[in-house]
Amino acid sequence: MSFSGTIAWAFEGPRGAAADKARLLLLDSLGCALAGLGHPRVAGFAQAMQAGFPGEVALAGARLAPVAAAAVLATATCWDEANEGLARAHGRPALPVAPLALVARARGADPALALAAFALGYEVAARAGEAWRIRPGMHVDGSWHSLGAAACAARLAGLDAEGVARAVRLAACQIPFAIYAPITAGMDGRNSYPAHAVLLGQMAAAAAAAGMDAPEQGFAEARRIALGHAEPAAMAPPGTWLIEEAYQKPFAGVRHAHYAAAAALALRDRVPETPTRITLATYAEALRYAGNRAPTAAISAQFSLSWAVAAALAQGDLGPAAYTEAALADPRLRALEAAVELVEDTALTESGRRGATVTIGAASARVDSVVGDPDRPMSHGETLAKFRRFAAPALDAPGIAGAIAVLLQDAPARTLWHA
Repeated sequence: MSFSGTIAWAFEGPRGAAADKARLLLLDSLGCALAGLGHPRVAGFAQAMQAGFPGEVALAGARLAPVAAAAVLATATCWDEANEGLARAHGRPALPVAPLALVARARGADPALALAAFALGYEVAARAGEAWRIRPGMHVDGSWHSLGAAACAARLAGLDAEGVARAVRLAACQIPFAIYAPITAGMDGRNSYPAHAVLLGQMAAAAAAAGMDAPEQGFAEARRIALGHAEPAAMAPPGTWLIEEAYQKPFAGVRHAHYAAAAALALRDRVPETPTRITLATYAEALRYAGNRAPTAAISAQFSLSWAVAAALAQGDLGPAAYTEAALADPRLRALEAAVELVEDTALTESGRRGATVTIGAASARVDSVVGDPDRPMSHGETLAKFRRFAAPALDAPGIAGAIAVLLQDAPARTLWHA
């Protein structure tokens, strides 16, 4: 199981549609990170990281080493659960990769190099995600992502294709797996998982730069030992930009819940104020990964299909407002969530497709795709609108315009965020 062919092919970076999508994903990731930096826990994380990683990058009131700044941005990016993802990877390849590229751009890195490093890291992580099928009780974040972070960090450090491959091999021999338990417990430690991937990826890149190496079969061996997968993994071959398949989220919350939320929104004007029974039928992975009931904390509500349905019906949206303390204490939201019955749509499960059907009384709505899916990509204008919405609490209008110019038009970067 080798990533060398993909690294050699993608090393110089994307052009055309793939390059355009990479730029939009960087902007989308920055918007999510800026929104996340507004949470006190994230700012506290930045302050705590300064003790071990002091440096010159000003972020959330701290001054951090570049890798620490990237780690904090990775945590901030996923805090509202509104960042990108890739269905075939069952996770978010850009989560620890984009922060490394964003910090590099903020520090004046060549725009073409930063874009190439981001896309290269994304392609490596996406293929690792294809192969790394987690076991029940595990969480994807912070696991295979470290391979993409290693590729990005090594490319930014000026290593050649073989040096990048060494970094990926080193990360593959240390690939961690994370536990889903904090989400079920309503604890937000899950949001630190992508920071682990950033730090591991940077360390692997440094080891590769020093000439250290690891065997090519390390990833397959880790896959066998940790997950019990002995059969060869199927990964996209070189020559296909998986970044073009990346989805962007119109809603906040785990992607599996977006189909349920969209179906509930389609019924919102046709149902009673307080329905006593709501049925959600969806695919098995969504039920397994986002089956949290009666959530009492934002992190568990973000991974709750039933909460997504309730919030969509009550608020007419599934945004950050669905996860506030006021929302979690809302009696009507609580009653709606309790009324939701979760059932498997076996046809969806067997077909490998995503979707959801919500039924309330005689009314029913089925959704098989949402904005951001490969067949309904978020447009340039929709991406800009989302960025402005998420970045507005952190940046003024000139700051927002400046960030857009830096990431979409290769303007010189002075800063991409306020300290």
